[in-house]
Amino acid sequence: MATKRSSGKGPTTWHDLAAETDDKKRQWLHGHQNVTEYVPCGIDWDAVAVKPMPLGLDALDAMRIGVRRGYLIVADHVRGELYVMVPTGHGEAFAGIPCVRLLGRGHQVLVPRSPLDRSVAADWVGTPHDLDTPVLVDADRLAARLRDLAPAYAEAMAS
Repeated sequence: MATKRSSGKGPTTWHDLAAETDDKKRQWLHGHQNVTEYVPCGIDWDAVAVKPMPLGLDALDAMRIGVRRGYLIVADHVRGELYVMVPTGHGEAFAGIPCVRLLGRGHQVLVPRSPLDRSVAADWVGTPHDLDTPVLVDADRLAARLRDLAPAYAEAMAS
């Protein structure tokens, strides 16, 4: 259950983007751009809620998807949860995966209002370029990586 973190050398990882840096903490405390809003799931996308957050970040790294593409991914540092937005209609792909919940119709996720906004409870990890045409993570690929990685996290959390 080792998490991949960049040492400052080599490519940026999803863990790097989700890290609680001093700059982020200053922005959360003093920034003017920390506007968030609840957005309903199940319309434009579903949200895959992953807790603990490192599990979701490891799955994204294992997928080898580019960190600069603008995927719709939000970290809740208060709850230690990662929300990865996927196309609607893939709930069965995530059924039975420990540490994972699919949030579809009837659920809401707190997200930053714009690509420039962020807060401790809604921090962009994959910063979207355009919220009107979101880039979503492939649900089947994400589910496969989570299915591979989640048992080790669930076992560690139980002990």
